[in-house]
Amino acid sequence: MAPKDGGEASSKLVLYSYWQSSCSWRVRFALNLKGLSYEYKAVNLAKGEQFTPDFEKLNPLHFVPVLVDGDVVVSDSYAILMYLEEKYPQRTLLPADPQQKALNLQFIMPQVASIISSSIQPLLMLSILKYLEEKVGLEERLLFVQTNIEKGFLALEKLLKDFVGKYATGEEVYMADVFMAPQIAVATERFKIDMSKFPTLSRIYESQRALPEFLAASPERQPDAVH
Repeated sequence: MAPKDGGEASSKLVLYSYWQSSCSWRVRFALNLKGLSYEYKAVNLAKGEQFTPDFEKLNPLHFVPVLVDGDVVVSDSYAILMYLEEKYPQRTLLPADPQQKALNLQFIMPQVASIISSSIQPLLMLSILKYLEEKVGLEERLLFVQTNIEKGFLALEKLLKDFVGKYATGEEVYMADVFMAPQIAVATERFKIDMSKFPTLSRIYESQRALPEFLAASPERQPDAVH
C-alpha cells in the first residue's frame, strides 16, 4: 500500500528511514494510520550512511528515523509521533475523551514507551548486535537478546493485562499499539521469541498485525528492502 494522500502535508513530509529499523517502522505505521503521504528516503545503516555529513546535519546522533516537515526537522520516533499528533490531529493516536487520554498517557504510554525504548529497542540495533556477536559469539548473542526481550515483554504483559480490549488500550488503535506492534514483529521473526509465554501481548498482536496500515509499513514493503 502506497502512502496515502495527506493533503497539505503530501508535498513536504520526508521520512529518513531504514527498512529493518523498528523505530522507523512505528513512524511509518503512524503516518499510514493518519493518512499522511510522505517521501521515503532510505538511510542504509548497514553501509554506514547514517554517518554521512548530509545525514549528520539532520541528526548528529546518527539514528533513524528523522522526519522533515518543511523547515522542521524531528528525530527520535517518540518525538516524531508526538509532533505528528500535534501538527496533524486527523485520526488521532490518543483518545479524544480527556479522562481516557490522561489515563492513556499516565498509565500506558510513558511506561510502554520506556520499556520498549530502554529495555528492548537498544538490543535490536545493528551496532549493538554486531558488538555482542564479536564479544560473545552468535549463539550467546541470540540467547542474551532473547532473555532481555522476554523480560521486557513480561513487564508489558503485566502492565497491559487490565487495560486491553481488541488493541492495547481498548477497541481503537492508539500510540501504544504503534510502539508495540513493530517490536513484537521483530522479536518473533528475527529473534524467535515464543509468544505463547505472553498471551495478552499475543492476542493484541493478532489484531495489530491484521491492520493494512501496519502491513504497509512492514520492512519487506519498503523501497530499500533486501529480499
